[in-house]
Amino acid sequence: MHKHNVLVIADTHLPFQKEGYLDFCKDIQKRCKCGTVVHIGDLVDNASLSFHHDLDPNGYSPKNEIAQARKSLREWFIAFPKVFLCLGNHDRRVDLKGKHVGLPDDVFRPFRDIWGLPKGWMDDFSHELDGVVYQHGTGYSGDTAHIKAAYNNRQSTCIGHTHSASAVSYIANEKACVFGMNVGSGIDRHKIAFEYGRDFNKKPIVSCGVVTDNGRFAQVFPMPL
Repeated sequence: MHKHNVLVIADTHLPFQKEGYLDFCKDIQKRCKCGTVVHIGDLVDNASLSFHHDLDPNGYSPKNEIAQARKSLREWFIAFPKVFLCLGNHDRRVDLKGKHVGLPDDVFRPFRDIWGLPKGWMDDFSHELDGVVYQHGTGYSGDTAHIKAAYNNRQSTCIGHTHSASAVSYIANEKACVFGMNVGSGIDRHKIAFEYGRDFNKKPIVSCGVVTDNGRFAQVFPMPL
């Protein structure tokens, strides 16, 4: 393993992850000798706490969804004991729901306590490793979201968030050449949480990313489906 080789896990939206995605990420980590692991965010889905979609009567209740997500998380914690986690918009739904009904910050539990994150999991909105910024990508959209993020940060940037995009693009000027990478997603589009996208022409791309050469090179790996 090389600590400067970084495996980037895409949005998992537990408990609605694609079957086999965990093993796929472990395989890519081994093949590319990745000594560092980043989860790009939306670790959990919190579909039952959505502001944008009505609670589906055929889906989980909030209590049941949390229980199922925690069950899924145990496998990820075992497989990846040390992770840099970027907090995504779905990860924040518990806090946003509480504030929506008027609850102050004093009554909230920290994200890592709710989900029992191991000590080796470091959660923050963004992380910088070897000059590369890793952030969820909240606020960006479309096929060029990763390029926009790199342009705005003025440095190489890796995002997730936009499930139907998975790509690496380079931009350069006279002084530097940097990349933007979107690592796709790790979701199962057939799960009830993604019913809203059933009729979308563009479907989620299940993939992960790897950054090597001390932050100078990036590649996405689509999962065979």
